[in-house]
Amino acid sequence: MRFRTLIFSLLIATCLLVLVSPFPVQAATGDSVKVLYQNSFSSNPKWVTNNPTSDYWDPGLQMYHFAIEPSTGAYAYVPVPNYDGEPFIFEYDVILNEVDEGATFRLGFSGTEMDPNTGPNVLTQFTNAKYGQIMWLHLVTTGNKMIEVNSESGDTQASGDAAYNGPTVLYGLNKTYHVTVDYNKAQRTLSMKVNEKTSGKSVWGYYVNVADELRGMNRIYLGSIGDYGMMNIYAKGYIDNVRLTIPAEDAVTPTTAATVTSTTAPVVTTKKTTTRPTMAVMTPSPETTPESPLSGITAITALCITGLCCGLFLKRRN
Repeated sequence: MRFRTLIFSLLIATCLLVLVSPFPVQAATGDSVKVLYQNSFSSNPKWVTNNPTSDYWDPGLQMYHFAIEPSTGAYAYVPVPNYDGEPFIFEYDVILNEVDEGATFRLGFSGTEMDPNTGPNVLTQFTNAKYGQIMWLHLVTTGNKMIEVNSESGDTQASGDAAYNGPTVLYGLNKTYHVTVDYNKAQRTLSMKVNEKTSGKSVWGYYVNVADELRGMNRIYLGSIGDYGMMNIYAKGYIDNVRLTIPAEDAVTPTTAATVTSTTAPVVTTKKTTTRPTMAVMTPSPETTPESPLSGITAITALCITGLCCGLFLKRRN
């Protein structure tokens, strides 16, 4: 009788184990966005360029090198054919090793012209001129209305209805910055945020109002088209982790992008870079893989135990 009681106790415990054991579920896919373009530059991105000696993929660092010189008309770009006026988030990492006085680093999302004076054009800029090493958000609408704002106190160079009244914020050389541009179509705003990549600390951010809907952008690009300044001055460095997304109902699993960090260097506040700084050392951060839930192995094992117990019970009766 006690043996029979033991068998039934095991059967009940096994059934309970089957009920509470988690079954496999699909892993979460992240944010509800559709990825239009994403590249961590772990392999050759094959951007189109007319200046391959200055703009090229660096296989050792797994980043994209640029050297932007005014009045050369040089460019590098990648086509983005699937954008149709949706709100978007455009982001990337940048390390500026040299920005001579009068030189400008530009990376943006535009039409085929890739000209800062021609719309549509959403452009981020790091300059070194009258107000020092400052950051810019530059917009030319589809109707060719130019609006821009920068990180200089009082923003005397702002156009349109932009007005930044915060303290002057300067960027530094040999630091990794993460830049995010957010087009909020519902609120008709375009914002730019700059953070230190390593610490995540906010450096600068502001926005402009967008009167016209943004349409017709089909290239992510960098270069000096439309810049007719003095030659033999440069903005040099590297970009990494370029990503352009739009909202979507279903999440799209993004390709894992290598995360880079850089050593901290003093912020350069002079108006001219006389020597080329040593490039920051980048170390890839370890990537983590989300753990999957427990599989159905536990449930199968429990069922096997149940069958074994039933067999023993029948043998005992015979």
